[in-house]
Amino acid sequence: MATYYVDGKFTPADNAVIPINDLALLRGYGVFDFLRTYSGQPIFLRAHIKRLAQSAKQIGLDLPRSQKELIDIVNQTLSKNKNRESNIRIVLTGGPSPDFITPQGKPRLLVLVTPLPEQPECWYTDGVKIITINSVRNIPGAKSIDYIPATIALKQARRKKAIEAVYVDRDECVLEGTTSNLFIFRGDRLVTPGRSILNGITRKVILKLAANKYQTDIRDIARDELYAADEVFITGSNKEIVPVTKVDKKTIGDGKPGKRTKKIMEAFATYTAEEAQSHKLR
Repeated sequence: MATYYVDGKFTPADNAVIPINDLALLRGYGVFDFLRTYSGQPIFLRAHIKRLAQSAKQIGLDLPRSQKELIDIVNQTLSKNKNRESNIRIVLTGGPSPDFITPQGKPRLLVLVTPLPEQPECWYTDGVKIITINSVRNIPGAKSIDYIPATIALKQARRKKAIEAVYVDRDECVLEGTTSNLFIFRGDRLVTPGRSILNGITRKVILKLAANKYQTDIRDIARDELYAADEVFITGSNKEIVPVTKVDKKTIGDGKPGKRTKKIMEAFATYTAEEAQSHKLR
């Protein structure tokens, strides 16, 4: 059975609870961050903790521990779970509220470690379908626990046999997926949106890896430009880099994962393997 960290204590997953007057439950008030391990190593942990702190600040939550202490707690929780590879979810709740709405400045920290699920291999070899949906996240820069719009969007995606839904704003500009960032290739130019999005940790690594190989633009992408792209891919901590071969009813390129996308995928795999090995030696 998995072991979680809940508000100062390590506990078996089946016994992990929070009080019903917590604002996370009552009002959806809280933030989280999410990462996976590589060769058992949480190689992007510092970046995720930093983003958690930024998310908390945006919604008016104070971290209950320093960032260094949070890193230690995550590593301790990970060590108590003997998975080959793990997903790590770090949650900061709004804490207790006697009147069920007013924060008391006592946020709760949760760390949930679970086995990493395998994504379908065909996603990476054959590509996937995504859809676009007219919607935006309430606070794009904060990874809040309020996922109602995302849940609704993903249900719509599944009905259309797609794996992800990408938000489009009122100006018909593509933003991000419910749990992913978006990239397109126009020839050898790599383009990704830069406003009204959550800046993904994987996205940041992709931009770093691509800098010496391709011209990169961080700018608005119109929905029609997305349809006309030579290659499209989405990125996220869990799914990593997934080639997109269909958007709505439009086939991207020749309907197969593009050669530039494959090169990015290879570079990312090499990078994470090297970082995991380096992490072990520290």
